[in-house]
Amino acid sequence: MIRKLLPRSTGFFDLFSRHAALAVEAVRALQTLLSDLSRAEAHSGRIREIEHQADAICQETMELLHRSFITPIERGDVHTLSSRLDDITDHIEATGQRLWLYEIDRATPEMIEMSGLLVAATEAVQRAVDALSNRRDPARIRELCGAVKAVEKSNDRLLRGAIARLFKEEQDARALLDAQQDVRRVSL
Repeated sequence: MIRKLLPRSTGFFDLFSRHAALAVEAVRALQTLLSDLSRAEAHSGRIREIEHQADAICQETMELLHRSFITPIERGDVHTLSSRLDDITDHIEATGQRLWLYEIDRATPEMIEMSGLLVAATEAVQRAVDALSNRRDPARIRELCGAVKAVEKSNDRLLRGAIARLFKEEQDARALLDAQQDVRRVSL
């Protein structure tokens, strides 16, 4: 009887899924940008469009959260998950902007490899988010989260190696300062 009086919103999982799909789309657009840096501004603009769509989904999720009395998962978890999904597209968009604004004209092998790792990570995030809707297989959700963590560790190793190589081989002081600032931003 009380369930009829207190409506429960189930639209959250659809919003999470759409949000995660946009993160995958954004990182694939970043890969395209890296393979065609001569058109960085246009590719960066496409990533910005995707990021704006993700912002709209985040906003829609927050509005649904404020309208819902009962949520399928904890209210704080809804907020955190939506915010973290939004962070993914925000960081991808910021990377695309930097590639364009800094007029990067060639992608290093590490950049290409990192973009592949980012695709793998966002696809694993999408699968984990999609698995949340049925919540009947928590072992599968943990496995998918573990896959994201494994990709993160691989990316961290690759980043450290790339930074070490950059500081060893780069002669342009400005490039070193820019790289150092970007590393600080990523580590926050």
